[in-house]
Amino acid sequence: MIYVSPSVLACDFSKLGEEVAGIERAGADMAHLDVMDGMFVTNISFGFPIIESLRKTSSIVFDVHLMIEAPERYVSRFADAGADIITFHYEAASDPAALLAKIRELGKKASISIKPATPAEVLYPLLPLCDMVLVMTVEPGYGGQALIPETLDKVKALREEITRRGLNVDIQVDGGIHAGNAKDAISAGANVLVAGSAVFRAEDRAAAIRALKEA
Repeated sequence: MIYVSPSVLACDFSKLGEEVAGIERAGADMAHLDVMDGMFVTNISFGFPIIESLRKTSSIVFDVHLMIEAPERYVSRFADAGADIITFHYEAASDPAALLAKIRELGKKASISIKPATPAEVLYPLLPLCDMVLVMTVEPGYGGQALIPETLDKVKALREEITRRGLNVDIQVDGGIHAGNAKDAISAGANVLVAGSAVFRAEDRAAAIRALKEA
């Protein structure tokens, strides 16, 4: 099954609660919440108070993507704030295996991400601890970038390894995803699509989400 997780970075922040409610009505499976600290990536977004406020108004799955240094300092607080899935970056964590285990202990789905330059193979030993892996298809930090085609090779390699080992792990792709290239991502093995502009800037968001799922 294909899941769509629109990135709220592309929404109108003056109407954030309404925007999240709107994508839920439009058929989104999750809301992708990018937390950026200005250190791991050069952009800064939002943190606990925003997620806590949104959680009070929405029942949609909160897919929280931590683009922050030393994520182990904060996963408990994001769990308390209302995250359902917590993704951190392999490149930012001191002990990825321990952090994945901690997220699961908190009762949340555990996910780990790699940047475009990081080889897929670094995740192989961690796959049994993951509910999802996220392959960044652009350099993290800003929306509106074009998908880097070579990153889909990593999606394919991860899907083959997950299948070979009989694991149940979702593969998410994030960056430059739209109806025109979603088929390529799905064919490579992704089943969770993060899309920002392709959903939030569409005149008909429900149609945009359907187009991604049906690609």
